[in-house]
Amino acid sequence: MEVEKRRNREAGEEEAAIVASGLLPLAGPSQQPYVSELLSFTLDRLHKEPELLRVDAERIRRQMQEVAVSNYRAFVAAADALSFIRERLTDFDKHLESLVTDIPSLTSGCTEFVESAQQILEERKLNQTLLANHSTLLDLLEIPQLMDTCIRNGNYDEALDLEAFVHKLSKMHAELPVIQALAAEVRKTTQSLLSQLLQKLRSNVQLPECLRVVAHLRRMGVFSESELRLQFLRCREAWLSGILDDLDQRNVYEYLKGMINCHRMHLFDVVNQYRAIFSNDKSRNEENYDGGLLFSWAMHQIENHLSTLEAMLPKITDGGSLSNILDQCMYCAMGLGLVGLDFRGLLPPIFEDAVLNLFSKNMSTAVENFQVVLDSHRWVPLPSVGFTTNGAIDESHDDVNPPSILMEHPPIAVFVNGVSAAMNELRPCAPVSLKHVLAQEVVKGLQAVSDSLVRYNAIRVLRGNESNLFLSLCQVFIEVACPYCATCFGRCYLNGATLIIECRSIFDGVSQLLAISPVKGLKNSAENTKVKQTTENVDALVVDNGPADSEESGVANTDQSGIGSVQTEMQTSA
Repeated sequence: MEVEKRRNREAGEEEAAIVASGLLPLAGPSQQPYVSELLSFTLDRLHKEPELLRVDAERIRRQMQEVAVSNYRAFVAAADALSFIRERLTDFDKHLESLVTDIPSLTSGCTEFVESAQQILEERKLNQTLLANHSTLLDLLEIPQLMDTCIRNGNYDEALDLEAFVHKLSKMHAELPVIQALAAEVRKTTQSLLSQLLQKLRSNVQLPECLRVVAHLRRMGVFSESELRLQFLRCREAWLSGILDDLDQRNVYEYLKGMINCHRMHLFDVVNQYRAIFSNDKSRNEENYDGGLLFSWAMHQIENHLSTLEAMLPKITDGGSLSNILDQCMYCAMGLGLVGLDFRGLLPPIFEDAVLNLFSKNMSTAVENFQVVLDSHRWVPLPSVGFTTNGAIDESHDDVNPPSILMEHPPIAVFVNGVSAAMNELRPCAPVSLKHVLAQEVVKGLQAVSDSLVRYNAIRVLRGNESNLFLSLCQVFIEVACPYCATCFGRCYLNGATLIIECRSIFDGVSQLLAISPVKGLKNSAENTKVKQTTENVDALVVDNGPADSEESGVANTDQSGIGSVQTEMQTSA
């Protein structure tokens, strides 16, 4: 029995241990010691444990009541505090929610503040740096003004030094706005310097000054070498054009003199300046270096010179002035020949056209004046005029005075005066190449007078003495006026009279008039003798005029004595 009881007891203990071990994991951390203690109790002790626990609980409850009674005020205060805390926690929760809502804006505001503060710090740092370098920066900012002052005072080297310094500074500190603004101001001032240097080249500057100006332009680096050469020639051409523009074009003779002197002196200087400034060490031939720029420019100037001569020479109405212009042109071309610009070979055609134009105008004027006087002439006898000793045409170098008999026929006298004026204008400048052409102009004028006389006889009715006077005029025209005109032309050109006398066909119309209605004769035998002597002298002049024309100079070797004119007494209607 005891063995069985012992077995039962052990089995109960094992069962209790199993139950306790099953309950142990259910206990909290604070209950673990109590549960461990329970496991160590016997069964009897375990049976008594509930009662003991009840007694302890009752005792604790009584103690709590006693404590509550003795400390009720604290409990009341604690309850009030708890209630207050609950209310405050509710408010705190609401404020916390709003705080959570406002935190992102606060965060962004803080970020903005940090960024603005950083920017302010950077600006403050820059201002501190600026303050530390204030004097240096002030000197830099005054560079454009200082450079402008140097330019106005002509200190171009100093101005270019400042420009080079700023250019180097802009390359080193390209990221600094103040440096870029400074470089922009300096570039504007450099343009002013460039304009002033080019303006100097457009003025009357000598070679040393030209060398300095071109050296400054090279330092600036604005133009390449070929562009610099072209710019130099353009500026010098503008200066030459300015000189020509200042000349008075109302006086053609003075204008041409000034133009020729300008080209003779200044064009020579410009060519020498160009060769001295732009000398090529590799080759002395400019054409090999710049494509003949100098020669093209000089040729352009010569062409302008010749075109101006060609346009203005026809406006000159004086043969002496024309001769002077020719002499000056030849002298100018000879001087420019020292630099390879001899244009004397281009002058003859221009002056030949001018001489031909002047002579043609004078001959046309003589014919027109003859026709005007002939149309208004009253056919009444004029007082006879005795022959003067100068009336004879001799072979000496005295002035060629017209026969006095021409004074009795005003229309012929007016024509002879016009021819004499034309010859006087021709004598100072008589091109040999125009000898035959001018002879034809004289023949044309004589032919026009002859045709006018024939036409006048056809349309006018002349009676009695009027017809005799008209036929006498025709006879004087053939026997006196025409030989005299030939003589005058012979004084301008050697053997020139032959070219006029040979054209006998110009008298055919007038000769037919004289053959149909022969004039009874000149007024007296003395006059007949004088007319005959005049004709014979013309023939003698044709024979004894000397050797053929000289072709070397291009201008006929004319006598320097003048050709006289007829002093007429024009009869006017009452």
